[in-house]
Amino acid sequence: MKQLTAADVRASFINTSLRERKAVKLPPEFDNLVWTDLDYLGWKDPKVPNIGYVVTHLDDEPTGIMMRQSSGRARSRPQCSWCEDVTLPNDVHYFTARRTGPAGRAGDTVATLVCANFECSANVRKLPPLAYTGFDRDTARLKRIEKLELRSRAFVAGLRDNL
Repeated sequence: MKQLTAADVRASFINTSLRERKAVKLPPEFDNLVWTDLDYLGWKDPKVPNIGYVVTHLDDEPTGIMMRQSSGRARSRPQCSWCEDVTLPNDVHYFTARRTGPAGRAGDTVATLVCANFECSANVRKLPPLAYTGFDRDTARLKRIEKLELRSRAFVAGLRDNL
């Protein structure tokens, strides 16, 4: 992911009001992020833990969304729709995000299952277990990184009202 400034991040949100955009609290480690290790920037609001933010690049521009975590609990442990990691050390939660434009103002949302604290970039960079003799673990890791980028970007792009 390309490095962003705090102003870039705040200006990138497509499904928030101006008031919500100004209220965004950046992650505490923002100034020390290793941007090359991120496929998207994701974090939870420290003061409102059921609110999450995701910023990725669409059409070479930073594009951010605000998401709301569902308060319900799953009966079984779900799999993250973005990183699809089955050996996760963390929880996965159901998040909803408002669409942009008139649909979003009318309450239309889109939902997905995502790692609770948006750890997907770290998960896909772990070397996968040996699946069979001759399995190329490095190539598998690169494919997982590529798929994470595609899935997270597709979700954000799907919120636009022009689709």
